[in-house]
Amino acid sequence: MEHFDLIVIGAGPAGGAAAFWAARAGLTVALIDRKSFPRDKLCGGLVTGRARRHYAAIFGHEMPFDPDQRKTTVDFRHRGQPIGVIQDAPTLCLAMRWDMDAMICGQALGAGARDFTGQEVSALNFSARTVTLTDGRALAYGVLIGADGVNSQVAKRLFGQSFERAHIGFGLEIEATDPHLSPDAPIRIDLAAAQWGYGWVFPKRRSTTIGVGGLLSGNPGMKRTMAAYCDSLGVTAPEARIKGQFLPFGHFRRTPGRNAVLLAGDAAGLVDPITGEGIGHALHSGQLAAEAAISALAAHRPETALRRYRRALRPLHRSLRMARLIRPVIFAPALEPSFARAFARSTTLRRQFLDLMAGDADYGGILWRLALRLPRLGLMALQRRRIEEYTKSP
Repeated sequence: MEHFDLIVIGAGPAGGAAAFWAARAGLTVALIDRKSFPRDKLCGGLVTGRARRHYAAIFGHEMPFDPDQRKTTVDFRHRGQPIGVIQDAPTLCLAMRWDMDAMICGQALGAGARDFTGQEVSALNFSARTVTLTDGRALAYGVLIGADGVNSQVAKRLFGQSFERAHIGFGLEIEATDPHLSPDAPIRIDLAAAQWGYGWVFPKRRSTTIGVGGLLSGNPGMKRTMAAYCDSLGVTAPEARIKGQFLPFGHFRRTPGRNAVLLAGDAAGLVDPITGEGIGHALHSGQLAAEAAISALAAHRPETALRRYRRALRPLHRSLRMARLIRPVIFAPALEPSFARAFARSTTLRRQFLDLMAGDADYGGILWRLALRLPRLGLMALQRRRIEEYTKSP
């Protein structure tokens, strides 16, 4: 049985960042993923300023984007009707996850992580701290990081289920190549294209990513919603080309692991509950999980990894709690028409929303301004007592 200081299951942005950071610090690292890279992944591929900053802090260089992959114009719609265009938005970059994830995984392996991609896990033994692969090999670890996505095998083994169905989101997406879709078109965001969610059009070099996403419980007919959205764009969406995926839409795990087992990225539910952005949080949480593992192992107390990790996650958890307070104002069916009217009237509100999308603003900074600006949109959820509680809570 081979022994590793750290085993990372899942080689996407969270797992790749964790494996890179730990391997560069001198830990022996095994990086496991059931897929070989490059591999396909449902994701709009919008890379925010937050994600780019975390990437640069982890890997030591800027994430590479060509000029045609950078967008500064965003077209906002509500039920298909224009509600404002911003032409000097904070730069939003567009990537294909096929390329980006392979690049991140490659850097982790280049830093010294052992390559176990293309291998499935058949058993996890948390007491013995072992991972068994389907080919029969058993690997031992000091700390384990589960970065294996929303359907996390590690989370399911820890908690009995990988997510709570009552709180999960769901998204559908296609890569469209219809002739009338231009790679030079602006980013388009359609509020209320799905219940408690939105639709997106992300023009890229080889295709245009089109999708809808929202809370699963509010969208029992998501396939019909997707078909209607594509029709409104003049796009044909053959069934065979539609990808679907659960989305941990802001319902994060308050306890992301147990002792020497940590969860990062989507496996920990670290997705923005308003914008749906998860790449930045995945990269950041992967780095924080690796740092917790490094510290715990250096102290010869791997069982303290979770305590260290939870402390490091407090600012991110606080921000996600604040976002959940705001979410009903934007997406609740009874309130979204009023929000859309205010959104159409207010350039400031549109820019604040864009700053959140771009990762250039934190919910703690926008919460009070939103409460003051929209006093009639059911903002009882943002009462002073609750705001202060969420702002000051550890």
